[in-house]
Amino acid sequence: MAHEVRAVVARAAKDPVAVAVIEVPDPGPGETLVRVQACGVCHTDLHYREGAIGQDFPFLLGHEAAGVVEAVGEGVQEVGPGDFVILNWRAVCGRCRSCRRGRPQYCFDTFNATQKMTLDGQPLSPALGIGAFAELTLVAAGQCTKVRADVRPEVAGLLGCGVMAGIGAALYTGEVQRGDSVAVFGCGGVGDAAIAGAVLAGATTVIGVDLDAKKLDWARQMGATHTVLVSDGDPVEAIRALTDGHGADVCIEAVGHPVVFEQAFNARDLAGTLVQVGVPSPEMRLDLPFQEMFGRGGRIKPSWYGDCLPSRDFPMLVDLHLQGRLPLDRFVSETIDLDQVEEAFAKMGRGEVLRSVVVL
Repeated sequence: MAHEVRAVVARAAKDPVAVAVIEVPDPGPGETLVRVQACGVCHTDLHYREGAIGQDFPFLLGHEAAGVVEAVGEGVQEVGPGDFVILNWRAVCGRCRSCRRGRPQYCFDTFNATQKMTLDGQPLSPALGIGAFAELTLVAAGQCTKVRADVRPEVAGLLGCGVMAGIGAALYTGEVQRGDSVAVFGCGGVGDAAIAGAVLAGATTVIGVDLDAKKLDWARQMGATHTVLVSDGDPVEAIRALTDGHGADVCIEAVGHPVVFEQAFNARDLAGTLVQVGVPSPEMRLDLPFQEMFGRGGRIKPSWYGDCLPSRDFPMLVDLHLQGRLPLDRFVSETIDLDQVEEAFAKMGRGEVLRSVVVL
């Protein structure tokens, strides 16, 4: 039986999104039907709307979500009806060469639901295989991670994408250690999550860098010990001045721009680490002196989903939040309805919010 539900759909590139009635099938083998309770408005959804990720319109947007399992298909054992889950876009296969080598966080063959959700009979392309700006969504069972039900859905859902990407960039990709100095370039949602991750890891100097003074206020709320406003001067020199002239042990680029990448590259200490977690556009290119690349040593590491493993990380981070050690609630700037997603995109573009969260 198909379920008719309200959902946010992008019908064509750059057109405003709209709420429409879609059809969601009952789960088949290996699939799970989830009643969405909250879903964050992420830059990735805007990239889908703009046609920057693909042209498989219409897209069913939304992916940073939490909700309750409504029904499961044949063979599903990981979760059951009534379970509170966070949705993820890394459903680990367990069979690829990375999984077989004990590195499931790099799974090369993640999967999604087989059946399609539809709009007027036309198959929808769910964002990141999830499509959670909807009252119900159909996902692969492996995309559901069960967590404690006493966490607020609008907080828990943020771990499904941007917040996990930032925290993981610090904890896992950057391997921030106690006593490290960390500089985070770009203090939006992902960058501020990287700051929170660096604090959680025990970094003693945490520097937020941004063009916007308001975002630096957010960075301080997440635990940044220092901030650098780019308009005040060279951020590389400012970071060196804050680290005894050496540069930071770990620099995290959360913007996705070649100029910012170069600043982060030069702001590292010798043998320091540069983590790239900001998403660049396809036409962007890097131009770095090869000798500098060699001579500075260290590591340059792209971070995909914060190198996280949802089954390991989501429950742990929810526990830390409920213990008062991880301020996930500070990321929620506002809660909105489904029909306010287009307005939320505009607010995000103007830098007015860390996260708008749709509550259903």
